[in-house]
Amino acid sequence: MTPARHLRLAVAVLVAAALLLSATVPAARAQEETKHEEFSYIPSDEHGPEHGGHVKKEWAACGTGRMESPIDLSHERVSLARSLGYLSHSYRPAEASIVRFEGDAGSLVINGTAYHLKQLHWHSPAEHTVDGRRYDMELHLVHESAENKAAVIAILYEVGRHDDAFLHHLEPFIRRIAGVRDREERVGVVDPRRARGRASVYYRYMGSLTTPPCTEGVISTIVKRVRTPYPCTSWSFSGKPCTT
Repeated sequence: MTPARHLRLAVAVLVAAALLLSATVPAARAQEETKHEEFSYIPSDEHGPEHGGHVKKEWAACGTGRMESPIDLSHERVSLARSLGYLSHSYRPAEASIVRFEGDAGSLVINGTAYHLKQLHWHSPAEHTVDGRRYDMELHLVHESAENKAAVIAILYEVGRHDDAFLHHLEPFIRRIAGVRDREERVGVVDPRRARGRASVYYRYMGSLTTPPCTEGVISTIVKRVRTPYPCTSWSFSGKPCTT
């Protein structure tokens, strides 16, 4: 696991349907089931970013992988691909709880393959950087195909002065579980369509899961437009007290 993984996981909201049992562990399930006490984002910790690839043999890719995420999105290295078009998705409302989701929350189509939405989670501060700049928060929508391949859509957030309906809906539930591990909180029906709107400009590369087991071959898509929610809404997800 590279030093770039030295990021604090704020809180997770897992979205979606029960996964079919299979002989292999799906990428989305692998990320969901990694226990927080098994790895750390603190560099000096024996389970920290620099040693993640040695904690478990199943996590070897965290130290030796060649398609690791996150990365710095440098405009000097970006190639424009107009053929990609809009992100094609068919999300729908589904019953949810923090940290678990029930129900069919819809899917995303990439290159003709359907990737079903399995979970959402936040990182604060953001994992990806843009030209070296790190934003306040990053939302990951984790999808999985019938072949257990993963696709992640990332949305960046910066504290601002705009209302974000999706975050606003989850804010009271996040506040109740802030700082508490493995506590489940039912949130009723959550509509993932409110998490992201029409996205015509985005970055895409082949990467990996950003937490152990760091599974590679993940289609990583980062929406270019940065959301700017109110400070108190953002701080709820990062565990910071609201002082405004």
